Amino acid sequence: MTARAPLYAVRDVAKRYGHLVALDGVDFSVDAGEVVGLVGDNGAGKSTLVRVLSGANIPDSGEISLEGTARHWRSPQDALAAGIETLYQDSGIAPDLTVAANVFLGREKLKPGLLGKLGFLAEKEMREDARRELERVGIAVPSAGRPVSKLSGGQRQAVAIGRAVAWANKVIILDEPTNHLGAKQSAEVLEIIRQARSKGLGVVFISHTLPHVLEVTDRIVVLRLGKVVANAPTSTFTPDSLLKAITGLA
Repeated sequence: MTARAPLYAVRDVAKRYGHLVALDGVDFSVDAGEVVGLVGDNGAGKSTLVRVLSGANIPDSGEISLEGTARHWRSPQDALAAGIETLYQDSGIAPDLTVAANVFLGREKLKPGLLGKLGFLAEKEMREDARRELERVGIAVPSAGRPVSKLSGGQRQAVAIGRAVAWANKVIILDEPTNHLGAKQSAEVLEIIRQARSKGLGVVFISHTLPHVLEVTDRIVVLRLGKVVANAPTSTFTPDSLLKAITGLA
């Protein structure tokens, strides 16, 4: 019986920058409805792997597949079009725009007819759709018409994650989404990750905050010096064993 292909995977991926080997024969995958933690020390290769997964970097060698079909991303737009959303640490939020405008950033809806051809936005429709999409993934904001600059740091991050979850239809990659957030705000972000999993998305969760990784993931992949040194169900790790895998210290 042939094994089912993972939702999204890279196999034997390598990436070099001059003499620096950033990734060395890396295998990585995520299934639908699975949260995979990607962890490692600084310089382990996490950022490079994220850029490969998101289409921002073309690997020197190796294979990328989505639902068992080989893919060759030429840009992040290719990955986006295939249903893969990536949220980087800086979140890409525009503080002077409204919540709705941020949710639809780059995907703005135009008014029908001549007004749309002249570039007029369907602002009311975007506000209603943004509110509905954010509520669907468990995010409550005071008003979709409120400028993001008026929101708390946790609310801004929630909007950024909600936007990614709302638009993703296969995979969402979250790079340090709980960084610089308090306990309550972090708990809300972790709940959004659970909501994404319940939607059937594959979630890649990159974080230095190991308690969050242990709390919300199904499986953990550890990178060290560009290689995968551990790949196992989260239940097999303890805080101590995970730290040892990351550092290589017995």
